[in-house]
Amino acid sequence: MAFEKKEFSKPGFSKRNGFKKDFKGKKEGFKKDYSHKSFNHEDGEKKDSFEGKKRSFKPRSNDSRFNREERGFKHQDNHAAFVKRKGFSPFQLRLVNSILEDVLVMHNSLDRAYAYWFNKVKIDPVEQGFLIRQINFMFSRLSLFAFVSNLKRPSDFERHVGRLIFSYCAYKDWPLPELEGEEGFDRRGLKKRIAEANDEPLYKDGCPLWLQELGYSELKAKWDEQRVALGGEAHSYIRTNTIKGTREELAHLLSEEGVVTKPVAGVPLALEVTSNSALFRTKTFKEGRFEQQDAGSQQIGEFVGAKAGERVVDTCAGAGGKTLQLAASMEGKGVIIAMDTQSWKLEDLKKRAKRAGAFNIETRLIDSTKVIKRMNETADRVLIDAPCSGTGVIRRMPDSKWRDGREHLNELREVQADILNRYSKIAKVGGIVVYSTCSIMPSENEKQIEKFLNDNEGKFELVDDKHVLPSSGFDGFYMAKLKRLA
Repeated sequence: MAFEKKEFSKPGFSKRNGFKKDFKGKKEGFKKDYSHKSFNHEDGEKKDSFEGKKRSFKPRSNDSRFNREERGFKHQDNHAAFVKRKGFSPFQLRLVNSILEDVLVMHNSLDRAYAYWFNKVKIDPVEQGFLIRQINFMFSRLSLFAFVSNLKRPSDFERHVGRLIFSYCAYKDWPLPELEGEEGFDRRGLKKRIAEANDEPLYKDGCPLWLQELGYSELKAKWDEQRVALGGEAHSYIRTNTIKGTREELAHLLSEEGVVTKPVAGVPLALEVTSNSALFRTKTFKEGRFEQQDAGSQQIGEFVGAKAGERVVDTCAGAGGKTLQLAASMEGKGVIIAMDTQSWKLEDLKKRAKRAGAFNIETRLIDSTKVIKRMNETADRVLIDAPCSGTGVIRRMPDSKWRDGREHLNELREVQADILNRYSKIAKVGGIVVYSTCSIMPSENEKQIEKFLNDNEGKFELVDDKHVLPSSGFDGFYMAKLKRLA
């Protein structure tokens, strides 16, 4: 197949001035502030604030959001059956359209669009979950629906958001909504174009050309399986906070609140949430008995092997999903120092730690290189959860893959190598350093470790490493355990 011939699959969206156009309106694919781990949100709570432009949800006199048949549905299956029979209600259609416009027209990220609109337009969590599932699927297959809608350029997206929803409904075989101002759109060829798109692997898997080329160049024959997995739906996992109870106790308490879960084989603290409940409104969550964290991410905390009484440093803590796991594994004994370059993330971590009952955590802001140097040779274990391309967690943020990130990968790899070289010195002689990423690309993972060991010959040795691939059903991660020898 000649990928370059596909109209929509050209690498990136190009503005007239030649810069790549991402959905946030920046001139860069990856942020230069590498303390923010690109696409990595697998182990943190989403912020409720929204920093984008003000938008208004236009009411309709004949459409009250409070008197709708679908408001009373208790399961997503009820919503699916309703929409299959009647189509999106006028209210749902306007809300979906508003969220898509927020991302495609106003260039805000999808998670921020969700935070804004679901804070502004209050609906039942079950209906909210149903709509999120549909919108996520639209973005996971954006190239497919663009092809079906005959959209080829960024300006087409901004002017024809309604076509994408229309094509999505046709793809799902749901009643088709009205299309205002789309007289030139060929509705008769929809089924044919859907069939053609489903025969094209990149459209069917929702894979942009830049990601296909990067994945194949790095993973060769292994890439196809991971591409398919990354185009799938992300599962919902939580981690048991062992400070406050066992996994079995957690499952029982959640069940009493109507949340259905099942244990995850091979990940001792993980539960998969299989119901459509309001998870973060539960008493169990407010008591700090669990954190949302992918089962693949949980394996990193287990891999670190932090023990009670040790001094552990989490050098790129962010909002602290892995920090909290390490604190729990230390049974409140010893100290874990959580570090980051963003003070607001550390403030979030403090709030989460208080709820979790993790009182052996100290936070330190990295505001100069001296902060790191002062800590050299002080820790028993060091976790370096490095900034990365986030290719392992793309299916959790399906809008992110429609930005071409290759142009900043070289710079990103240099940052990874620099962080690994400097932060690894925090470990004592005989101590352990764990380097991890949420990328599945070897150039960010095992090749970084090979380079580090060559540059530090005789000073460190590789104890073990591990890959978690998206084909496992979890998000994709890499972790390597190093021992400091000198």
